[in-house]
Amino acid sequence: MGERGTVERVADPVTVSSIVDAVREIGLSESDTVLVHSSLSALGWVSGGAQAVVEALRTAVTPSGTVVMPAFTAQYSNPATWSNPPVPDDWESTIRETRPAFRPVVTPSRGVGAVPECFRGYPDTVRSHHPEFSFAAWGVAAEEITAGHSFDNGLGEHSPLARLYDRDADVLFLGTDHSTNTSLHLAEYRADISTERTSNVAPVIKDGERHRIEYENIETNTADFSELGTAFERQIDCATGAVGAAESKLLNQREMVDFAVDWFETNR
Repeated sequence: MGERGTVERVADPVTVSSIVDAVREIGLSESDTVLVHSSLSALGWVSGGAQAVVEALRTAVTPSGTVVMPAFTAQYSNPATWSNPPVPDDWESTIRETRPAFRPVVTPSRGVGAVPECFRGYPDTVRSHHPEFSFAAWGVAAEEITAGHSFDNGLGEHSPLARLYDRDADVLFLGTDHSTNTSLHLAEYRADISTERTSNVAPVIKDGERHRIEYENIETNTADFSELGTAFERQIDCATGAVGAAESKLLNQREMVDFAVDWFETNR
């Protein structure tokens, strides 16, 4: 959606204060721990763009709460699996050998949107050290949530997703839906279902030097996430409301993950 389209979707500019009011109306409160998924364009024309959304979220939960966002880096995934676009087979070894090492402070996120990319660049935001599935966090529990992120099973039990579950966090969707509900990957790890294993090699900084590490994950699948989300919302009410032009919702992550474990075991 171009900028003209975002202007046409709202009667007035979306501002920091209007976002704060809207997310608090939905139910986000001071001292909450919240994982945020966002679509900047869905909000309409925002005065200040992604930075305004970040400022609003920080204001809404205050430093006594914690804001978390995915800061994934698809550029460090296995190039053999790339499809949009694919790369020639004879490029793959060159890509693996020449990619700069993942650096949490400077490596840009990719594929998660403008708001997380802006958020992870704030000097008081911390970021976990997984080269492919990092999370960025700000607030009182930021260090606790991002520390100890395992390279293996990067969306499983030793990931920020599990630490959010432990803290009984909420998930806020700003103009997004369950198709990108990252917490459902934790449920994939926990469910008693058949999954394939995948492996990848990515460069990281260790002792000041570039090292390539190999790690394994389960093969995740988002194809049924929307169906699962619809089933969840039929059984458990979510708080909903408009943030700018975007239909948005707030739900409890633990309830969602527990529901998803059972749903996967029944439907996969």
